[in-house]
Amino acid sequence: MRRPPNWDNFEEVLCIQGSADKKTLNMDWGTDLWDQYDIIDKHTQSGLELVEKYVKFVKERTEIEQNYAKQLRNLTKKYNPKRGCKEEQECRFSNHQSFLDILNEMNDYAGQRELIAENMMMNICIELTKYLQELKMERKTHLSEAKKAQQSLESTYKQLDSSKKRFEREWREADKAAQYAEKTDQDINATKADVEKAKQQANMRTHIAEECKNDYAAQLQKYNKEQSQFYFSDMPLIFNKLQDMDERRVRKLAQGYVLFSDTERHVMPIIGKCLEGVTKAGTNVNERNDSIALIEQYKSGFERPGDLDFEDYSQGINRASSDSSLGTLGTPKGPLELLGKNRSKPFWLFSKKSKPTVTEDFGHLPPEQRRKRLQQKLDDIGKELQKEVDQSAALEKMKDVYEKNPQMGDPASLSPQINQTAQNVERLRGEFNKYESWLTEAGRRGDSMLRRDTLREDALSYSSHSFNNNGSTHEPYSPDGTHSEEGTPDPSQAIYAEFDDDFEEEEEELVAPIGQCTAMYNFPGASEGTITMQEGEVLSVVEEDKGDGWTRVRRANGNEGYIPTSYVSISLSK
Repeated sequence: MRRPPNWDNFEEVLCIQGSADKKTLNMDWGTDLWDQYDIIDKHTQSGLELVEKYVKFVKERTEIEQNYAKQLRNLTKKYNPKRGCKEEQECRFSNHQSFLDILNEMNDYAGQRELIAENMMMNICIELTKYLQELKMERKTHLSEAKKAQQSLESTYKQLDSSKKRFEREWREADKAAQYAEKTDQDINATKADVEKAKQQANMRTHIAEECKNDYAAQLQKYNKEQSQFYFSDMPLIFNKLQDMDERRVRKLAQGYVLFSDTERHVMPIIGKCLEGVTKAGTNVNERNDSIALIEQYKSGFERPGDLDFEDYSQGINRASSDSSLGTLGTPKGPLELLGKNRSKPFWLFSKKSKPTVTEDFGHLPPEQRRKRLQQKLDDIGKELQKEVDQSAALEKMKDVYEKNPQMGDPASLSPQINQTAQNVERLRGEFNKYESWLTEAGRRGDSMLRRDTLREDALSYSSHSFNNNGSTHEPYSPDGTHSEEGTPDPSQAIYAEFDDDFEEEEEELVAPIGQCTAMYNFPGASEGTITMQEGEVLSVVEEDKGDGWTRVRRANGNEGYIPTSYVSISLSK
């Protein structure tokens, strides 16, 4: 810290500065600018014009914000994919989904820019415009009072000037009359009557002059009093009022300046969250998962074409009796069959493929895609079947309540709904078995086997306990909807039994871990088949993610379940 030039007198300097500040604070327009009416008039007018200019500036700023927000919304709308288009179907890839997240964040960002414009218009433009009108009226009133005081003083001054001129004129006349009377009195030829008349005229003029003098003195006293009142009381009071008005204007304008910044600062946290969302969208992109998703979506499951056989025409071998290795692979519904290619021609990777005929069992799709579509169809039917089974159980309970309490309702009124639900269950069960057999034929993956077995047991349980209008039970139906004789085994039950055996064998054999994973986030594991997980917990990986976003893990105590792949860091054993 630098030492002042004269440290000994520093406190004295501070006292002097303090006194100067006090004097500065005591300064006012009425005292120090008593003779600067025109300056005060121009200054206050300039201040009001500045408020108008600032309001106009903020309005233009709000227009810019609104146009910016509108352009942002139009931009996000332009790049948002339409429903059913190809881009929407590609949203399963993280880089496409992240781009959609960025568009959503920018749309929210545009909303915040609109909020800035709205708040600036309401809190600055409208408020200052209203306050400006009040200031204009107040200034007009003060200037009108000053003008009236000025006119009153000028009127008094005119009266003073008139009495002064009259006094001056009458005093000259009285002086002339006195000189004439003295001259007449000394004239030897003047008669006594002339002398008396001249003396009377002089006395009269002198008396009038004295009255004018007194009137002039009174007018002068009046004017001096009014002038003192004008310069020391009336005008200082008006000037101080104008000063107070101008200081309030400056203070209000300063608040408007602060609001200009605060309005945007208040939405900065939300804008920051929007930008954080954009950053998060970028970090959520996982190139490996996108590649796996593409494989899962378009993997055909076909084997690569084998070598072509050598056709020796020198030995007289008929070309038609020979076939390419593609025709001898023995793979059912290979790429050539599905695409309608000539088996005698090689399969070209970049050739243009014709659109195959769609079939109910998805046989027109490659094996891998067929399994996925059948699995998806089977899951949808399973959900509908579970819904119908639950509805049937509810109807049966309601019917039982009606039978025990007839006053609550007629049990017979529920028969149509029960019959319709029974038919729906049998129809869905038939479809379920049909797609189940097709999936078995295609060689399904057993990750949803347990849930389908549960649905099957519920459907079978419902079928054996559903009632018709007379309260009798329905006979069991076969998958095609026909009645099956008692003791005749259902073909679908054999399929389910086979799956049950496979699942029991899978439970008996404990799969060896293929790696480890560390939890990056907490996972509650509330859904069936999932397992809870705490951040930092180390688990054994039993089954890799098959493209559906779930990984099967095992704890040290033997508990197994599925967790989201994106919630863990996986390290597989080599």
